[in-house]
Amino acid sequence: MNKVTGKLTVYFENPFWVGVFEQIENGELSVAKVVFGAEPKDNEVYELILKHYDELQFSQAVATVVKEKSKNPKRMQREVKKQLQDHRMGTKSQQALKLQHEQSKKERKVRSKQQKEAEIERLFRLKQQKKKEKHRGH
Repeated sequence: MNKVTGKLTVYFENPFWVGVFEQIENGELSVAKVVFGAEPKDNEVYELILKHYDELQFSQAVATVVKEKSKNPKRMQREVKKQLQDHRMGTKSQQALKLQHEQSKKERKVRSKQQKEAEIERLFRLKQQKKKEKHRGH
């Protein structure tokens, strides 16, 4: 008997809401992506699953490791709640892009701070030079 497991992840990818369907069948993972546009309501997602799931275009199957372990329902609820509270982006590539963006932001802040300090130092030296020029003649 074939066992098929599915997972749907909905996240915000600027400027649209995107749903990623993951399907594991016989140890092989295939993925389909759906763009919702505006934030989908629960009933819209449910309707999509019921009526249009067979129309989804899944990717080529990729071998994956399937964990066979049953979980306590209360633990599953806690994990779902934790995932909903976690505001990070969904995929690893998106997280990598976000990390790269944050690093460039830090570098930009450091550069601008150095430029400001250099400008303040330049103005200070200019003011000191003007002071010296005033006292030269006396």
